[in-house]
Amino acid sequence: MDLALQGKSVLLTAASKGLGKASALEFAREGAIVTIASRDLAELQRAAAEIEAATGQKVTIIQADVTKETDVQKAVQAAVESGGGLDVLVTNAGGPPGGGFDNFDDQAWIRAFELNLLSVIRLIRESLPHMRAKGAGRIVNLTSSSIKQPIQGLILSNTYRAGVNALTKSLSIELAADNILVNTVAPGRIATDRVAELDAKKAQSKGVSVADVQAESIAQIPLGRYGVPEEFGKAVVFLGSYANTYITGQALLVDGGMVKAL
Repeated sequence: MDLALQGKSVLLTAASKGLGKASALEFAREGAIVTIASRDLAELQRAAAEIEAATGQKVTIIQADVTKETDVQKAVQAAVESGGGLDVLVTNAGGPPGGGFDNFDDQAWIRAFELNLLSVIRLIRESLPHMRAKGAGRIVNLTSSSIKQPIQGLILSNTYRAGVNALTKSLSIELAADNILVNTVAPGRIATDRVAELDAKKAQSKGVSVADVQAESIAQIPLGRYGVPEEFGKAVVFLGSYANTYITGQALLVDGGMVKAL
């Protein structure tokens, strides 16, 4: 299948590692002009070098903190300049701290809002004029399986990821006339540093081994394993591609069947 991404300008945030990086790699494999943003310059440089070595596609990097409006503007402009406009936006950000309701004060809630919801709003707002100028666009928001089934001990993430999903559905209606398709892709247990960190914290709190925690999680996954980032990246690329012409406002879970909600 031709995903019609050759020469398309793609911006991905929080893409120096993990799911963002995996998605950037798959876009580059399809011949897209990829710009990746992250706070860590060294990690960005390393990720760009790896993607370029694997695909032969040059990757533009931009150091940016998505909680800062000026950095969001800078990231979008970098993609516009390197790609001659902007065709695809993939929003992503690191997860907020784990904990229950009693663990967080107002400042913690505000920081999580800025990181996981306001950043998406700002990125989309900055990107829309460039997509409208091209007469089309694709937006993919990376969230969490918690949009369908809350994850115990991750109340900040549960709350704001759900907000992103509601934003996605709302925008899919508003932007349909502009031929801008907006979808959410939500990971389950994908083998990333973030999931490894959460598994380690859970193991410590329960006084068991990380292997025990992983076995408990795997027992809830019908496919019987954690996913790998490449599998997630492929799903992102299809929804963000121009082969996708009629899917919008949807939330796709890449979770091996873990979430049982309809």
